[in-house]
Amino acid sequence: MQKQVKVKPNSKVQKIQEAADGSLTVHLKSSPVDGKANAELIKILAEKFSVPKSHVHIKLGTASRIKLVEIDIE
Repeated sequence: MQKQVKVKPNSKVQKIQEAADGSLTVHLKSSPVDGKANAELIKILAEKFSVPKSHVHIKLGTASRIKLVEIDIE
């Protein structure tokens, strides 16, 4: 499954909002330095979809706020 994700780093509260079109807005506590925000994004999406972190991959947009994420659901 592929999801379009809009990331909002440096938020006070970590949360996920799902839009009507299926895209996600993820508020992350980490700053976008040294891949910390991407690592937190992978962790939070793995918890939401109940899959291991190794099943979540950022396909496009590793340095962008809008990302295309692939989640391998078994």
